[in-house]
Amino acid sequence: MTALLLPLLAAVPVMAAALTAMLPWRAVGRAMALAVPAATAVAGFGLLLHHRSDPVVATQVGGFVPGVSIPFVSDPFTALMLIATGVVALTALVFCAQTGEFDRSRYFAPLALLLLAGANGALLTGDLFNLFVFVEVMLLPSYALIAMTGTWRRLGVGRLFVVINLLTSTLLLAGVGFVYATAGTVNLAVLAGAAQEDGRVAAALGVVVMALCIKAGAVPVHGWLPRTYPGTSAGVMALFSALHTKIALYAVIRIWATAFDLDPAWGRVLLVVALVTILWGAVASAAPVGAREILAWQMVSGVGVILAALAVSRAPGGAIVYMIHHMVTIGALVMLLGAAEHVYRSGRLGGSVPGGLSGLWHRERPLGVLLALAIAALIGLPPTSGLIGKLEVLSAALGAGTAWGVATLVVVLVGSLIGLVAMLRLWRGTMWAGGPVDGGSPGATPIDDQRDGGLGDDDDRRSPATVPARLLVPGGALVAVSVALFLGYGAVAPEVDRAVAGLVDTAGYVQAVLGGPDAMTATTIGGAS
Repeated sequence: MTALLLPLLAAVPVMAAALTAMLPWRAVGRAMALAVPAATAVAGFGLLLHHRSDPVVATQVGGFVPGVSIPFVSDPFTALMLIATGVVALTALVFCAQTGEFDRSRYFAPLALLLLAGANGALLTGDLFNLFVFVEVMLLPSYALIAMTGTWRRLGVGRLFVVINLLTSTLLLAGVGFVYATAGTVNLAVLAGAAQEDGRVAAALGVVVMALCIKAGAVPVHGWLPRTYPGTSAGVMALFSALHTKIALYAVIRIWATAFDLDPAWGRVLLVVALVTILWGAVASAAPVGAREILAWQMVSGVGVILAALAVSRAPGGAIVYMIHHMVTIGALVMLLGAAEHVYRSGRLGGSVPGGLSGLWHRERPLGVLLALAIAALIGLPPTSGLIGKLEVLSAALGAGTAWGVATLVVVLVGSLIGLVAMLRLWRGTMWAGGPVDGGSPGATPIDDQRDGGLGDDDDRRSPATVPARLLVPGGALVAVSVALFLGYGAVAPEVDRAVAGLVDTAGYVQAVLGGPDAMTATTIGGAS
């Protein structure tokens, strides 16, 4: 029964999107936009508990023959990602509700729900072509979300986002076609170990992995990410950071584990790309004058860390832990800085340009404390999930026992040190620069007050603005999740171990999708013929 419910995780958001698009009441759309990601997280938690007794569950949509039908598959790795996706998407949409994004257009809620539908489908599908389909389902509403949110820069960056993703989608579709031409199937279960047996299949899958790495923001095709994400609103940027890049990385991990059998010999090119991405993103993050631009470059560096942890080791535990940590931490930082940006009408560092954010520590102490914890998480300091994530990645590098492992260790540490410099610059520019009386826009009133016609008292209008607590709740909730992951990692570690075991030994995945050895043999022969 559990397996039969898997398609609902993609179907329900689509139906909710259609319903909210037809109904004129924005309150209904807001409620559905918050309920669906919450339900996704709850469903992921239920699947995680179910996988303790049943490691993999799969269903064939339409009841067609396994290997031919569209499979929806869940294992502990999928369940963990569903939980993380649901939690971060929920907090991002709560932040959007608090900043008035839902009020700008009645179509904001359906677009966000359609984005979540594509993400859930990409996490659950066991078929490369339908992975492409669900990625496109994610991208279509993203174009509209960029167009309707953020600054005037959105018009220019929207074109860049569309062009890059259309070209990358074309490359991804071509790669899927090459896989079908060489292997006779695009079913991941049938492709298990295929890259080890046939160089043509490996080359075709390499095209798919390359397209996914571009969508994740890896060097050398990475510049679109730090140029487009900061041009949107903070809430949409947090939503994108949790879904777009991480879904692409999830697909890379799934394909690498299933088809390439986690063989480091195939991962040298991927590892070189990952190490360059770490350093490039870290160095570039030390230069921008915009707070969210710095975080966008840190996202690029984080993508490199995840890919490096995957490519250097035969156990992707470090990649899984760091990816979940990165989703939570970047989301928290974007929303906390976005809260200040929403109130002070500036997202620039006060020490760099006039009118930027500055001196907030003296006036916004709760924001300062939460931001300090979020920065500690990104750098990798206790008591946050960042320490656990960095230790898992470094353990994977040391466990490789090769020169590549040592190189990975050194690059990750150097990238972390450069990231520390960038984060200290961000902290100084927003919290310390300018002293206790300066702010991003001295005497500014919150944007909400300006929309409502302002405050009634002129003296109040001239008083320094403060970030309301309601804007700190979403980012603060993710900071609390990061701290909870550090304090309670003993309870999370067994679930990560189960996820790693399922990726290392794909026999259970193959059997659940194809229905047993006989079905697997018949499907493989049929595909090869």
